[in-house]
Amino acid sequence: MSAFNDIRDYVSIPRVLSLRLSPDGSRLVSVVQSLNPDGKSFGTALWAIPVDGEPYRLTRSAKGESAAVFTAAGDVLFTSSRPDPTVKEPGEEVPALWLLPRAGGEARQVATRAGGIGAVRTVGDVVVFAADVLDGEESADADKRKARKDAGISAILHEGYPVRYWDHDLGPGRTRLFAARLGDDRLEDVRDLTPDAGDALREAGFELTPDGATLISTWTTYLAKGESRTDLVAIDVATGERRVLLTEDGYDFGGPLAVSPDGARIACARDRVTGLDVSARSELWIADLATGQGRAYAGDLFPANVEWAPDSSAVYVAADHQGRRPIFRVPLDGETVRLTQDDAAYLGLSPSPDGRFVYALRSAVNLAPAPARIDVATGEITDLPTPAPRPEIPGTLTEISATTDDGATVRGWLALPEGASADNPAPFLLFIHGGPVASWNDWQWRWQSWIMAQHGYAVLMPDPCLSTGYGQEMIDRGWGNWGPRTQADLDAIVDVALARDDIDSERVAALGGSFGGYMANWLAGHTDRYKAIVTHASLWNLDQFAGTTDASMYWQREFGEPGGERYSLLSPHHSLDKITTPLLVIHGDKDYRVPIGEALRLWWDLRRTEVDSKFLYFPDENHWILKPGNAVAWYETVLAFLAQHVLGQDWKRPDSVA
Repeated sequence: MSAFNDIRDYVSIPRVLSLRLSPDGSRLVSVVQSLNPDGKSFGTALWAIPVDGEPYRLTRSAKGESAAVFTAAGDVLFTSSRPDPTVKEPGEEVPALWLLPRAGGEARQVATRAGGIGAVRTVGDVVVFAADVLDGEESADADKRKARKDAGISAILHEGYPVRYWDHDLGPGRTRLFAARLGDDRLEDVRDLTPDAGDALREAGFELTPDGATLISTWTTYLAKGESRTDLVAIDVATGERRVLLTEDGYDFGGPLAVSPDGARIACARDRVTGLDVSARSELWIADLATGQGRAYAGDLFPANVEWAPDSSAVYVAADHQGRRPIFRVPLDGETVRLTQDDAAYLGLSPSPDGRFVYALRSAVNLAPAPARIDVATGEITDLPTPAPRPEIPGTLTEISATTDDGATVRGWLALPEGASADNPAPFLLFIHGGPVASWNDWQWRWQSWIMAQHGYAVLMPDPCLSTGYGQEMIDRGWGNWGPRTQADLDAIVDVALARDDIDSERVAALGGSFGGYMANWLAGHTDRYKAIVTHASLWNLDQFAGTTDASMYWQREFGEPGGERYSLLSPHHSLDKITTPLLVIHGDKDYRVPIGEALRLWWDLRRTEVDSKFLYFPDENHWILKPGNAVAWYETVLAFLAQHVLGQDWKRPDSVA
């Protein structure tokens, strides 16, 4: 039986999350997520994937492992909250740094911090890691944390913005970067490179130069009125001396970051600071590490992943393009060339030391992620043995497009269930992606169209205005005009889909999450085409949302001061009196990007106006539904709601939410 039929089988499918190549090019290491024996949580483990052999598991622990990187000797550094067996009384369960010898044997803990260890980079015997530290003397960090805990203090006093990020509170600790030397048993000579960082390293990205002498890191400066600017800085690993490398008014510099193998250049993303009439734009930027002089490369490519060729002559870039995410080769001198010609989406790029291959995670809307090897000379793609076999897809994927009212082309993927035909047309679901600056182009574990196809639905995944991979014009079309322009694009491609004889044009529904949830709410108040609408983590009252989200400054740039014209024109709640379509509202309480207040307000508005609706509430989830049991409840409730309103079946409350 298909793993997409029973949601419990689906959540038990192992998932390859990352990929890194060893310095000698002989093996890859992946973090693989799978269902824990309790069936109620996911765990992670490290797997080795020889480039010419079968995968094998490297680690086993109840706490799992992540953030794996190779040392120069081929050992693996990783973070884990597993207890240290050499310590009689383990401390708090926070991520520590561990080393797994290439020669085999048990992993050993090489560093620990009271606030845990985050991202890690290493070159030679130099190791740099991020850690959370309370203000004051770094040496007293553990004592201060214990004192807070013993006193029952959870309060955080803020004097700046922001105060939350996605699903966690910021503070009272702050991120700092530490340098150390990799010794025989432990990290030695550990020192704080950024004691004066303040909040500058929140969510920082960083990389080491090939000689281990310089650390390149993002550095955020917080400005007046809640605004900020992110620069790149170069930090001397020996002295901690810091200089600004890249800064420019109107732009942020950040990840993905990659230092050239010859140590001469940095490749990164330069993101334009948006405004009322300034749309989002991200471009590949390559600069000289000595002078900071640089320029943009590769035109309209929004870089999702960047790695240098071994000879430092070119950069490999994974970027959204026409519903795919190909790998492009961007030379320092010459024309950009698309390396992969298939329909896949690539991430985790790892060029081989000899320059012959690029290893990457390869996925697509109909293909779960797994490692692949791409021949640089020919573009030939070879799938490698994977620690997580890909599930078989219950249907077919096809591509459709439409011409909009303003002459633009909108394209999308259409997942068709097995057996759909003119004699047996499939009911139809419109899946609207989030972002909104994003694209439907790779595998989705959380919004899985093939579960819907397994249950007989045709699923359209379109890329309307604001989607990436279609040039700047596509983003400009929808900037500051979310609802009307996006709906016109969606209407055009839905018309094309519903004109097919293998799709039932009467049994139709729409689903969306985040920005897709905003559009679901917008459609509910502006069309009666859909028999049911599912709105997940959605924006409802824009004026309320803009001041309660974790990044208010970002939204204010596009929409202006709260109460302005765009809020009244584009907020879905102004069309409440026109909503007659049944709605399923879904939200997690730990969602700080789109706070729970949006769902609570929407739910109350639907109740007081007697719109046929239900509210699926997750007290312990964030913007995404991550726990296995909750994922089961999500899909089963959505399917039951659609069965009632689209298929005409009697409402049956799922056992998972009984």
